[in-house]
This record gives sequence, C-alpha cells and structure tokens, in this order.
Amino acid sequence: MRAYVLGFQELDRTGIGVAGGKGAHLGELSRLEGIRVPDGFCVSTEAFKRVMRAVPAIGGLQDRLALLKAEDREAIRELAAALRGVIEGIAIPEDVQEEITRFLARLGAQEAYAVRSSATAEDLPAASFAGQQDTYLNVIGKPAILKHISRCWASLFTERAVAYRLQHGFDHRKVHMAVVVQKMLLPQAAGILFTADPVTANRKVASIEAGFGLGEALVSGLVNADGYKVRDGQVIEKVIATKQLATWALEGGGTQERALEPERQDQQVLTEAQIVRLARLGRQIERHFGQPQDIEWCLVEDAFHIVQSRPITTLYPIPETGEQGNHVYVSVGHQQMMTDPMKPLGLSLFQLTAARPMYAAGGRLFVDLTKELASPASRDVLLNVMGRSDPLIKDALATLIERGDFIEAPPGDPKVPGPGQGKPGMPPARFQAQVEDDPAIVAELIARSQASVEALRRDIRAKSGTDLLDFILEDVQLLKQSLTEPQSFGALMAGMNAATWLNEQMMAWLGEKNAADTLSQSVPNNITSEMGLALLDVADVLRPHPEVVAYLQHAKDEGFLEGLLPLDGGLEAHDAIRAYLDKYGMRCAGEIDVTRTRWREAPTTLVPLILSHIKNFEPGAGRRKFEHGRQEASKKEEELLERLRQVPDGEQKAGETQRMISRLRTFIGYREYPKYGIVSRYFLYKQALLKEAGQLVRANVLQEQEDIYYLTFQELREAVRTHSLDGQIVSRRKAEHERHRKLTPPRVLTSDGEIVTGAYKRADLPAGALVGLPVCAGVVEGRARVLSDMADAELEAGDILVTAFTDPSWTPLFVSIKGLVTEVGGLMTHGAVIAREYGLPAVVGVENATRLIKDGQRIRVHGTDGYVEVLA
Repeated sequence: MRAYVLGFQELDRTGIGVAGGKGAHLGELSRLEGIRVPDGFCVSTEAFKRVMRAVPAIGGLQDRLALLKAEDREAIRELAAALRGVIEGIAIPEDVQEEITRFLARLGAQEAYAVRSSATAEDLPAASFAGQQDTYLNVIGKPAILKHISRCWASLFTERAVAYRLQHGFDHRKVHMAVVVQKMLLPQAAGILFTADPVTANRKVASIEAGFGLGEALVSGLVNADGYKVRDGQVIEKVIATKQLATWALEGGGTQERALEPERQDQQVLTEAQIVRLARLGRQIERHFGQPQDIEWCLVEDAFHIVQSRPITTLYPIPETGEQGNHVYVSVGHQQMMTDPMKPLGLSLFQLTAARPMYAAGGRLFVDLTKELASPASRDVLLNVMGRSDPLIKDALATLIERGDFIEAPPGDPKVPGPGQGKPGMPPARFQAQVEDDPAIVAELIARSQASVEALRRDIRAKSGTDLLDFILEDVQLLKQSLTEPQSFGALMAGMNAATWLNEQMMAWLGEKNAADTLSQSVPNNITSEMGLALLDVADVLRPHPEVVAYLQHAKDEGFLEGLLPLDGGLEAHDAIRAYLDKYGMRCAGEIDVTRTRWREAPTTLVPLILSHIKNFEPGAGRRKFEHGRQEASKKEEELLERLRQVPDGEQKAGETQRMISRLRTFIGYREYPKYGIVSRYFLYKQALLKEAGQLVRANVLQEQEDIYYLTFQELREAVRTHSLDGQIVSRRKAEHERHRKLTPPRVLTSDGEIVTGAYKRADLPAGALVGLPVCAGVVEGRARVLSDMADAELEAGDILVTAFTDPSWTPLFVSIKGLVTEVGGLMTHGAVIAREYGLPAVVGVENATRLIKDGQRIRVHGTDGYVEVLA
C-alpha cells in the first residue's frame, strides 16, 4: 500500500525519493541525539504523482517545458504559470486528506505549522536548489494547510525553479514534490549556520547569521543580520548589524515584518555562549552527514531547534595527500593554461608524467608547496618563480606567509619569516643550468625528440593487452627523464633567464620596459608559432580554388577531407591539410588531458580558421609576418646597443647585452618544444588505448570506447587484465565530471579548504582599468572578441582576443588578432610566449575579463604597463 503521509520518525536520508531532500534530511536529523527538530510529517511524492496523473494536460505542459532553454524566459514564464494554475486547481484526493487529518489530530489540528516544499531534486550533494520552491509560515487550520500543500506542489514550476533545472540539466518530468508540514516555532531569534565559511571556504571556520524573530526576513534578504565566525570553539569575528526589521507570526496566521524597537536594533542577537553552542551543534550535524552543511536554526527559550540542513554544494573539494598537518596547494591548471576539469584517464596520465606528486580535486590537479614555503632556503625562490608564472598566485602565497597562522616552521626553525628575508632573485642551482650559446644544441634536442617519438610510433603498434599498458608506463618514465635532462632543461632556462636579464638591465640602464618582448619576435625553432604561420600557408594553397572554398564552407563531417579529392584543386587542398594535420594534428584545446579530441580526430575545428585566413590575408602572409617580426627584433637590437654605447661603461654593457640577445634568440623558441613532444606521445598513447578499448567493448566490459576516459590508468590496466569492471563506475564518473565542470578552481587552496586569493598591488591606473600582468609590450585599440571556444572564432582584422586562457591550440588565431587579454597566464606561459613572438600587445591574468568585457566592445590593451581600458 502506498504511504501518502509519513512521520519524521519514518524517514531518514535514504528517503529523498519519497520525501524530497528537505523531508529526508529532517527525518535523519530527528534521529540524532541532542538535536531538536520541531515535530511534523511529510506528504510524500506518491501524493504528488497521483495529483499530476489526474489531469492529462499537465504532462503536455511538462513536455513543452522540456523543449525550452534556460534563456527562453518569456516562454518559461507562460508555461510555468499555466502549470501552477492547473495544479493549484486540483482537489487533494479524499484518502490523502484523511491521512493528513490523522497526523494533524495527533500533533494538534489548531496548532500553527510551517508548510514547506521538499523536491526530489533538492538538497543534493551537487545541487542545493535552495530557494527554488516555496515555504509558507504560520499556517493554521486544516483548510489552510491543504491549500498551502497544493501551492507547494505548484511551486515546483515557479519560473526560477524551471530555469534552474534547465541550467543544471534536470528533467522536469523526473523531479517530484513532497511537502513538509512542521510545527511552527515562535522564536526570539533565527538564522543560518554554515559549517564552512561561505566566503573563504575554510572548513574549520563556522559562519553564523542571526536576526531577531523568524528567519524569513533574513533568508529573503529583507534585513541585515549579525555575523559571527567561530573556530576551534572560539568566536574569532563578530559583526553586529543594525537590524531595523524583524518578521513575526500573526495571531490568526501568516507573518508580518515589523520595525524593531530602537534599543534592540544594535543589540547583539546571540550571546557568546550561544554562538559557541550553536557552532558545536553544527559540527555534530556535519560529522553525521559527512560534509559541510547549510543549517537553518531557531532559538526558543535558550534552546536551539534545527528546521533544515542541506549540504553546501559550492565548496571546492580539498586535495587528499594522506598526510597530517597543514598543507598549501597550488593549481597546476593555472600554470598549464588548462583550468577546465580533466577526466580521470587524463588526470592519472598527467600525474604519471609529472616530475613531482600532483593531487586531484574537482577534476583539476594541485601541487603541495608546503615544505618549500616553510623553508627559508626555498621560500623566496619559489615566490619569484610563481611571480613569473602567475602574480596572483605569488601574492596569495605571500599573504598566507605574512599571516603567520598556517604555515608551520620545519624542525629547528623557530619561526616562519616572511618573503624577502633570503636573497631575492637568486635562483636555485637547478635554475642556473648553463649551456653554450650554440644553435646546434636546440637542433640536436629537437632531432632527439623527433627520433624518440618515431620509435614510439613504430614500437607501440605491436603491443596489446596488459603489455600495452606496461609499455606505456615504461615510455612515460622515458618521457619524464627527457623533461628533466640537463641539456634540455639548460636550454629552456637559458632563454628564460636571458629574457629576465634583458628586461631588468634595460630598465636599469636605459629606463626601457619589457625590452625582451620585441627582441623575442620571429625567433627560430618555435614549434607553436610556426604552427600558426603554417596554417596561413595552407590557406595560400586553397585560396585559388573557389570550388574548394565553397565546399569547405559547408564541411561539417569529420571525413570531409576525402570529399575534396574530386574537386578542382581538391588534391592539393587535401594534401596541404593532411600534411598540416600530420605535423600538428595531435594538438587541441586542453591538450594536457589525453581524453580531449585532437585536431586529427576532428579536423573540422580548423576549417573556420582556414576560411578566415583565405578571406582576411593575401598570399605569402605567413612569410611576411615572420620576416616583419625578425626585422623588428633586429631594429630593436640595434637601437638598444646604440643607446647603451652612450652611457657610462657603454661598450662593456653593449657587449653583455649583445651576448644576451643572442642567447635569447637562440634558446627562447625551444621553450615551446617539450610540450609539443609530450602531446605527440600522448596522441600515440591515446590511439593505442582506444584500440584496446575496442576489445573491451567487444567483450561487453564497456559500452563504448570512450568509457575508458572515466577510468584511471591503473583501473584501465586492471580492466584489461581481468576483462571485468564495476558496472556503475563509468556512470558515476560521468556525473562527477559534470559536477566538476560547474566548479571554479582556485589558484591557492589550503588543507582547511580555505581559498586564498591574490591581488595586484597597483595604484597607478586610470579609473575603471582592468589590471593584469604585462607580457608583451605595446598599446593597441580594437574590438573585443570574447571567446570561450576557438571554434567560435569569427575574427576581423584588428580584433583583440579576450578569453579565459590560451594554450598552444589557440595559436592559429594569433595571426589574425592584434592584441590579447586572458584571465589566466604568466610571463612564460604559452600565450605570452607566442604573443611576443608575433608582436601582439598582451595582458594576462586579468580576473573575470570574459565577464567584465563584453563581446564587441572597444578596448585598449596596455601591454607595456599591464592593464586594459574599456572604451565603449
């Protein structure tokens, strides 16, 4: 027999399907010793389903809703209103009414009640749906309670609830509504308790908001509330608000906002002892549910009652190292220009490749820098390196050090000094690797890398089963060795150190900012900038053939290359694109994640860029761009040397500078090659692993080849070995990946869960300027093209690219733009290196640039001084 009404004592956290999130959690809370929950019952989802089945028109309206998008606000508003009207007009069935009446008789039919919506898609670990459905307070009498139950059912289709479900991918037809009917309390105070600080995400800091009367005015934002923070049983912060209003229950039902007496408006709502006691209750509830909670509470005669508890769904997960003590984690993605979440296979393979341990959280990778920050010997070096990589990371770490309350001193070091107490700017021995200024070194390193990739291509073909997985593991170790090989590392550091030296000395000797930017244009052996120019050459091959161009304008299928062959000029076009893909087709956006789709796998990604190049450039543009950059660098070198000869000790300074310019131009291009080698190997791994996955599909271990993306490398090896797999693991990981996509990864995160943010300490900027890091000198104005996906690029001459981050895959766009703005980046990240190579004024690390700058606005990029102005 279906139960239409259930008491709290019949419910627990497993009952979301019948009681919704709120009802299930209240049932669970009512079982906890020492936790007071006002008595009540839940009208189950079975009653809701029965009512929904009663009117066929409801199903039709739901079907129409499912076809809408979240931005179709007017259509959502009309359909949702129609649904609510139908539902509210349906009489609650007699037998359901009878069950409700029995519970009311036991609790007190004339008592006041809170009638609260409790949807099945509510208070979930990944989506709270907070405030999406309706609550009614101080409802008195059976007729009023029944009416408000119907209103709660209808509130499943408020405009905001429908839009929220559309945004989060929830099917309206699979979400059902229960209704909580709970004895109404008349508290002297009420509020919200977060067991993790909602601002900093610190899991050890509880945050309390408190106001007089009912909590409704506070939750709805009508009044200010007192704010208290508690850590380790101590109140560490209090903000006493001026509280002009409070919500009170009316004698005949309903509520009303009233002005507080003047003498109470600035009065502290909770005493110190009550604050600490409430925080302690919150920790008990948090421990029981196993994750931080958002708790609604009421204070009645010095006793706290809990009326709701839901998981906090917005917190970023904490990396797990398995080690005790305090830890400081820094985002890998902000340095790799890949802040999107990675799938498990991509995460685990990059972890295997990395030179130091990396820890996954929220689908991203983090490194633990605690020991380096705690040691005076390494702290300043680390901060200087981080400053090159991302100044906001450096400032966040410096802030954490200066606070002195988290980073623990190593044994024998009584205190952790702040930054700057060592020898600033002195790199460790591994950053001082020296090589001769011989261009043949780079040529030899590239040749060795190419030979190694070709050997891998040859040898991997013969491998299968666990032998394949073991072979890849062995090859990854060879890859790791090559990345730390002294000559290769020395070549990398020689170019970067030369750039730093030139910028520092030209500023000191000549007052010239960022001199290395121009000197870095059109250097040899930069595989990434060559990739961008090579696509211009592909466009040159296609441009003379109108039939080919017309065909490409409608090319949507990934097999479009074969369709070129019958066309006039099609063979030349086919061969040019194929040759480009043979050399660069292993690249893609987010390429450090082996699971990402490569250009070889989806060559249509490049078609809009090729067509744009055909339209916007003349033949030979690639060669001319390179030669123009080389001449600009040569002129800058001559100018600097001439100016240096005019200063004291000028000949000596000019000689040193000339040697450093030679070193810069010899080695800075190699900066891009190691990553090219990594992704070249990754693509070969991927092709072999997908072939092996085909065997697992045929053995019914997997449903499709791409399911291997949701397994770690070791899990995949085990599945290959045993030909068995937990049937739920792939679906769980897919859902988890979708949750990770909604998270914003922090730059710096502690083991307490605290997100530590950095800031630019700049006071010399125009009003309204967006500050960032200057990475390529020059000032340029143009139309902002705000892009999140390279495939959406429709660029015109003079556009300025604004995006979250750029990795090497974005380089083909760089030949079409005249400036660059990104949210993430540093002096030596790929976007910055290629911007200098092409002579594009660029500012990176501009927080929220893609939100603060609108597509089509005119902006001015100050690449020398590091800020952006929005002009119109």
